[in-house]
Amino acid sequence: MALADSARGLPNGGGVSPAAGSGAAGSGAAAASGWSSFPEIVELNVGGQVYVTRRCTVVSVRDSLLWRMFSQQQPSELPRDSKGRFFLDRDGFLFRYILDYLRDLQLVLPEHFPERSRLQREAEYFQLPDLARRLAQARAAAARPAALHRDGSLCAEEPPPQPLLGYLEAEPLEGGGGGGASASAPSPTASRSPSGGPLLTPSQSLDGAGGRRSGYITIGYRGSYTIGREAQADAKFRRVARITVCGKTALAKEVFGETLNESRDPDRPPERYTARYYLKFNFLEQAFDRLSEAGFRMAACSSTGTCAFGPEQGGPAEDKIWTSYTEYVFCRD
Repeated sequence: MALADSARGLPNGGGVSPAAGSGAAGSGAAAASGWSSFPEIVELNVGGQVYVTRRCTVVSVRDSLLWRMFSQQQPSELPRDSKGRFFLDRDGFLFRYILDYLRDLQLVLPEHFPERSRLQREAEYFQLPDLARRLAQARAAAARPAALHRDGSLCAEEPPPQPLLGYLEAEPLEGGGGGGASASAPSPTASRSPSGGPLLTPSQSLDGAGGRRSGYITIGYRGSYTIGREAQADAKFRRVARITVCGKTALAKEVFGETLNESRDPDRPPERYTARYYLKFNFLEQAFDRLSEAGFRMAACSSTGTCAFGPEQGGPAEDKIWTSYTEYVFCRD
């Protein structure tokens, strides 16, 4: 990236022009000139996300990439977008945490934050060693309980999964051949569903490793199509701009995986609900296939529609443009 190369390639973090010479006085003059050339309020375009902040915020960590850009270089040396904002080709959504850290040098993340490794990479790119170190320590601390479970030891915060897995093991022997211990224990078949799987409690049906999550997912879309004078011959069929997904975060991620766009609600905890996700594709049937493969069935649907003549929408005078909004509710028991 041109921005990273130009910023990191500065000798000793300096942006001295050839005319300034190599002396300390020339370097100091160039740095002072670069500092005074920037406005007090700077606008940043980071990967398409716009941030507005004070210049003293972005230069708060000495020797960082942003400090070198906005104190050692001239504004004309930095890339800008079409609206004159300083442009950085990085993850725009994770940059909000970089900027929060620069404001008060504190690391505050949401309780359920799945992007620690990516944020650590961003901290390393922006040359913020203290932030990168804190993130690495947090990741190591989060990984330790999982290691304890693999070793078979107990964790006070989360019980081991053996009791739940016990319901999936072999049926007890008929005729009392299972021994005294088995006779005194509850029968696994008493806690099984008609399909043969374990009948889980409500909390287990949402989170348990032995069964699928139950719940609802609502799929919505706004579509339009145009009908000309010749009706079917001139019909321009359904156009879908975006398919929205509403429901529990963990359930939506399980069904749609990498095809789910979480950019409008990136920090939502897994057991919270959201109405701000949408799909990276715009074929309704593809969404239906994924829901069907995950065991969902359609429970209800509703739709509203309006009609307008072409000239009102910038089209031919004789065309009629139909616009509709439709929602489909899917459930899995």
